[in-house]
Amino acid sequence: MRLGDFILLNENDKRSGILHEGILVAKRTTAKEFIFLFQLATFYAEIHCSLADKSVIEYRAFKNTDELAPYLVSIPIDELLQ
Repeated sequence: MRLGDFILLNENDKRSGILHEGILVAKRTTAKEFIFLFQLATFYAEIHCSLADKSVIEYRAFKNTDELAPYLVSIPIDELLQ
């Protein structure tokens, strides 16, 4: 699936596409959300879920690796360098 195809999907098809074609690579928590990061063939997708009721708030998709910055702080690089 390409990013352009994903953007045009409805909410149910976005969820299905992410869960069937994506690989969960990270998760993080903000004050109000759980955010799950998935890698697909040519882009990344996030599922934003409410902490309060676990419902999906939004799906975000991107190719720019700069958007991965919030996840990089949780990678223990010191262990990888030894």
